[in-house]
Amino acid sequence: MAVGGVGRSLLLLAGIVAAVGLCRRLTRRRLRTRQRLRTFLLEMFGTFQICACTNELCLLGDVEPTPHTALTLTYGFTVLHGLTLPGSTCNPCGTLQPMWAGGTSVRAGGLKIAAQFAAAALARAFMRFIWSLEMAEPHSGALSQGCSNPIQTTEMQAFCIELLFSVVFQLTILRVESINPKYKVHLIALLITMLVYAGGNLTGAIFNPALAFSLHANCFYERFLSYSLVYWIAPSLGTMLVAVIWDELLPRIS
Repeated sequence: MAVGGVGRSLLLLAGIVAAVGLCRRLTRRRLRTRQRLRTFLLEMFGTFQICACTNELCLLGDVEPTPHTALTLTYGFTVLHGLTLPGSTCNPCGTLQPMWAGGTSVRAGGLKIAAQFAAAALARAFMRFIWSLEMAEPHSGALSQGCSNPIQTTEMQAFCIELLFSVVFQLTILRVESINPKYKVHLIALLITMLVYAGGNLTGAIFNPALAFSLHANCFYERFLSYSLVYWIAPSLGTMLVAVIWDELLPRIS
């Protein structure tokens, strides 16, 4: 893949991040009194950024040297998302955990989850439009791909991997809450990069239901039960397990 094509992809990603940042800033300024709409839009814009950027980054997965380039981009953009999207969860599982613990109402949590899936679908449609323009070399042939079949192992193993990764990720998020945000984003980015390295070739190591739908919508259409089990139920179950461990078991042990 030509260096120029990669450069144009990175410029596109920079444009997406800048546009989302502007939209979030305007939302905060103009909708201070309309809290529900403000919350919905902030969560939607944040999830859109992550889904759109990850869709594009998936096209750069075979850039040499592999897998070093892909892992470096994963780490770098995870840090960028952490720095530019403060206060946004961008993951239905991250919204379920405080709902289970009682820190977020069902209505507020449902609003955020609706925003996340709406953003996932919007990001998918937007990136398909961008790819149709073929502005960069990686975009050639992207639209012709159907289900890319990210599950490269048995369904049961894929279920266990996504569940385990969700547990590890959500526990880490809870554990690093008190750490300085400047260091926290790097710790989370390092963890995500390690998980992608460990399981990316088996399931994609997504552990985010909205992101999974945005990346592999065609797979959900073709094999809904299998993909909902692996990419929706498994990470959600892992989140519930974390909530039980964190709120019920650890207080008793301590």
